[in-house]
Amino acid sequence: MTMFRIALAQINTTVGDLEGNSQRIIAALKEAEEKGAQFITFPELAITGYPPEDLLLKPLFIAENLKWLEEIVKETGDLTAIVGFADKTGDNIHNAAAVIRNGKLVSVCRKVLLPNYSVFDEKRYFEPSASSPVFVLDSLRFGVNICEDIYQPICPAANQCLIGGADILFNISASPYFAGKRLEREAILQRLAASCGVFIVYTNLVGGQDELIFDGYSMVLDNRGKIIASAAQFKEEILYVDLEVPAGEKKRDGSQSRPLEVPGLRVETIQIEGGIKKISRDKSITLGKARPMDPLEEIFRALCLGVREYVFKNGFREVVIGLSGGIDSALVASIAVEALGPGNVIGVTMPSIYSSEGSVSDSDQLAKNLSIRFLNIPIAPVVASFEALLAGPFKGIERGLAEENLQARIRGTILMTLSNKFGWLALTTGNKSETSVGYCTLYGDMAGGFAVIKDVYKTMVYELAKWLNSSKGRKIIPQATVEKEPSAELRPGQKDTDSLPPYEVLDPILVRYVENNKVLSEIVADGFDREIVKRVISLVDLNEYKRRQAPPGIKITPQAFGKDRRLPIVNKYRAWRG
Repeated sequence: MTMFRIALAQINTTVGDLEGNSQRIIAALKEAEEKGAQFITFPELAITGYPPEDLLLKPLFIAENLKWLEEIVKETGDLTAIVGFADKTGDNIHNAAAVIRNGKLVSVCRKVLLPNYSVFDEKRYFEPSASSPVFVLDSLRFGVNICEDIYQPICPAANQCLIGGADILFNISASPYFAGKRLEREAILQRLAASCGVFIVYTNLVGGQDELIFDGYSMVLDNRGKIIASAAQFKEEILYVDLEVPAGEKKRDGSQSRPLEVPGLRVETIQIEGGIKKISRDKSITLGKARPMDPLEEIFRALCLGVREYVFKNGFREVVIGLSGGIDSALVASIAVEALGPGNVIGVTMPSIYSSEGSVSDSDQLAKNLSIRFLNIPIAPVVASFEALLAGPFKGIERGLAEENLQARIRGTILMTLSNKFGWLALTTGNKSETSVGYCTLYGDMAGGFAVIKDVYKTMVYELAKWLNSSKGRKIIPQATVEKEPSAELRPGQKDTDSLPPYEVLDPILVRYVENNKVLSEIVADGFDREIVKRVISLVDLNEYKRRQAPPGIKITPQAFGKDRRLPIVNKYRAWRG
């Protein structure tokens, strides 16, 4: 029986900040040593940040990342550290983990399975490894692998356990968040641990990078698949766990389908000099287990983290939001306040002659509830000026969409001018339902630097607003805003349902088409009207050009627009004909 203390360093890295990331790693090394840890693990590509994308094509970037690894090796004291970095062998780049002990680089483990789906493009940059080592330290046998290497039904983890005899697996990961991903990860890790009779130490990245959120939730599982400790979601921390690992004993749960070995993958055995020192009794720790969040809280916290990370990591301090009195802008403002604090959020109402009284009063009430700065800039004079300017070219042509969208574009211009003048980042307020079907205005309500609820359906917007009010114990978002019928207010009496099916009908169709890739006949078979489905599919397909020009936004579903779903703009295929 081998007993030792592990530190899971769930750190928040920034892509390209090689020095800052390395200093974070070194600080964690020192803390872990002070607390008597024998092992410490860091997330995937911790030195470079994840995903570094085409920075990996720059030779100097790779070279500097390797120099920082050398500095980290020097700072590694009397413990075994597993650190993610970008390795280079000849002309090949590898997604790698350094195994370091007592100031020496013991070995490098390279990723075998390179994901090339959804938001991942790892085959563009990395070469896969042909081997997966198992290390021997005293009587302990442990394997080190990277993210995808434990996720697939045929995976290197199986080689390390079933051929290499590993008692424990250290997996370093940068697994992006979407709603439900926590439970998905738990199920995969529990099945692997139980079926192979192996302990698993899973260390995940936390933080935000462009459109991706990394939720952390690092965890340790015993050899029966039980989660014995876990770190919080959406929060940077170091989780300490004392483990007793029975060497060589494998209690495999035959009821669990075990993963299969990767054919031809070599399993090397590497002996590590020295031994595992005893845990100091005066440095006892308490096992931590994160409180699981309910689904709405989890999504809200993910959105808050995404805003905070994007704003601060890009050097902004304050944000500006156009407030319409509607539910979308109210939710975005509430998320921004939670993420940045009320002093860093500015709300702007820009009423036109078509704006209802509630548009201004509800926006004003929201600003008071959130304690944010509030500007009222009427656009009616500007609209009149534009219409006078265009009276000649428009003569004899009936008023229509161009005049409606003019109002949205004037509002977009005002917000971007305020952003330009004061250095405020403009947050857009369009939801996934609207952007899916193009119910949004280029250079109007789509104008801004970051799209907070870009991946949130309208029905979910309402659920989040109600959850927020309930969780705070008061009406942050005014009840009138929650109850009013959605409207762009660009013409008299306008309602969203003039142009779209009710959101309760629209959103389930969108989920089936956009996320589940169902075809027309399959969606109709689920009980939806054929003509409505045809129209929705046609709107989604025809508005790819708009979405391609939208600002980046936070991914919270399994299939988000942008890096997830990549369709050509010029495209003659018409899915609604099916």
